Amino acid sequence: MKFSIGGSLKLAFRPWVEGLENIPAEGPAILASNHLSFSDSFFLPAVLDRKVTFIAKAEYFTSPGVKGKLTAAFFKGVGQLPVDRSGARGAGEAAIKSGIDVIERGELFGIYPEGTRSPDGRLYRGKPGGLARVALATGAPVIPVAMIDTEKIQPPGKVVPKLMRPGIRIGKPLDFSRYHGMDGDRFILRSVTDEVMYEIMKLSGQEYVDIYATAAKRQIADAEKAEKAEKAARGDRADRAEKNAE
Repeated sequence: MKFSIGGSLKLAFRPWVEGLENIPAEGPAILASNHLSFSDSFFLPAVLDRKVTFIAKAEYFTSPGVKGKLTAAFFKGVGQLPVDRSGARGAGEAAIKSGIDVIERGELFGIYPEGTRSPDGRLYRGKPGGLARVALATGAPVIPVAMIDTEKIQPPGKVVPKLMRPGIRIGKPLDFSRYHGMDGDRFILRSVTDEVMYEIMKLSGQEYVDIYATAAKRQIADAEKAEKAEKAARGDRADRAEKNAE
């Protein structure tokens, strides 16, 4: 990815970076970032000297046809790991195992604690599974990362990005070794996740919302459906009124 599109990304968008010195030159670490755009997984690795491995849904690797094969080749080429979400525990267990494998190889593991892209640019509650369990199982430091303005470059649903400068703020590593081996305690998992999200909030300057982003997306979708239904009802009433007038 660095040789194929990394240089082009840096040349075209000129991302600014703060805190690059907080990325270790070697050894494992977990990069926990907010998630504003599909492009987050490209801008962050592009500005680092080291490889960052993210996880991606398995459908990106198994879609049929020429487009599916090209997509699979691309995601494999940029170091994404497929996660099968069809198991009894869904993507959670697969993501945790993938993260632990990456950390045990002494590499950088990238994860979005919110679990999905923010629907409106705000920062949502972190999910306590993947991030905290990988950190406590491995003892690897967690480095909070804030992506800035990437949602303006490529909003959800937009294919052609807008040329503007995104930003990346990298915080100081967080040490959770005091909780090592306590990855079965849900209260500890929640505490670790909340601490990381607080650091991301400080770095990003985002408004924090204490619900999961997936729930927020459902609320937004429900509101849009209700609005469409109301518009349709108003249209029907107007049509009936017009027919009665005739």
